[in-house]
Amino acid sequence: MTTAPIPTSTQQWVLASRPSGMPTAENFRLETVDLPELADGQVLVTNTVATVDPYMRGRMNDVKSYIPPFQIDQPLTGGAVGTVVASKSEKFPVGASVRHSMGWQTHAVIDDSEATAVDLSLAPAHAYLGILGLTGLTAYVGLTAVGEMKEGDAVFISGAAGAVGSAAGQIAKHLGAARVIGSAGSEEKVTRLRELGFDAAFNYHDGPIADSLADAAPDGIDFYFDNVGGEHLEAAIGAMNTFGRAALCGAISQYNATERPAGPKNLVLAIGKCLTLRGFVLGHYLHLAREFQEQIAPLVVAGEIKFDVTTRHGIENMPSAFLELFSGGNTGKMVVEF
Repeated sequence: MTTAPIPTSTQQWVLASRPSGMPTAENFRLETVDLPELADGQVLVTNTVATVDPYMRGRMNDVKSYIPPFQIDQPLTGGAVGTVVASKSEKFPVGASVRHSMGWQTHAVIDDSEATAVDLSLAPAHAYLGILGLTGLTAYVGLTAVGEMKEGDAVFISGAAGAVGSAAGQIAKHLGAARVIGSAGSEEKVTRLRELGFDAAFNYHDGPIADSLADAAPDGIDFYFDNVGGEHLEAAIGAMNTFGRAALCGAISQYNATERPAGPKNLVLAIGKCLTLRGFVLGHYLHLAREFQEQIAPLVVAGEIKFDVTTRHGIENMPSAFLELFSGGNTGKMVVEF
């Protein structure tokens, strides 16, 4: 039996320049670099699948935020799953499957404290980057700890055909939501939301979002999971019942704006309606990971909570896959297989 040679170099994407507005191919550069020698407690991983996510757009700007920005001429990072091909770690032998944060490259040297074992006999690799990973945890945290969703709530989720949105809608149903409504950007995605158990769904291109939401939720909404911001947030505020709650997870409609966007024009309604609008980032809620795994992971493994994945192939297609997130190119999680 012939043993495959251990890789000594990696292809990696670096940030070539900071974008203004929508990023372009010129903002990225693919390089081949030598890998360092393994130190004690490190593993060499051959990546098999990596994720691209909307939050990465904010990291391309040189601004202070909840997560440090990417640096010019330095590698981009993000979630990945791969196989250990060389090891100086007692935790991970050669052949182990692990999840880590050194995506955007074909191979990576990882400290074993920065990797997590995954069981590919239970779920495919991409599931650990999505529904069984930070994506699913984000949906669960937003519904529970942040938004305090209650049994019997009418729930509205924007960008509901995306990875977080589709997870949030299904989890809300399992938590006892009386009605779950989702918005999406195409008729195909609206159909998929109904297949996933959403009680109502609409295409936000069909007309004013406030009108579509009113039709889908004639008795108003009690909870809003915001992935989009902008007109969606304004519509949700208008539809909120007294003591309504909103978990503000993302605002993808504004990530590539070149001018400061206007806030919701009806924010004053939050006073009389006694609304709670709470933004969150997942890093403050990682202590709920075990609870999430105990409550939700069995439902995923059993097929009671479903997940979609949009797959692109080849390290060379990482930037284009990332840019598709802003034009509706994905249903569910967008990943790149190497």
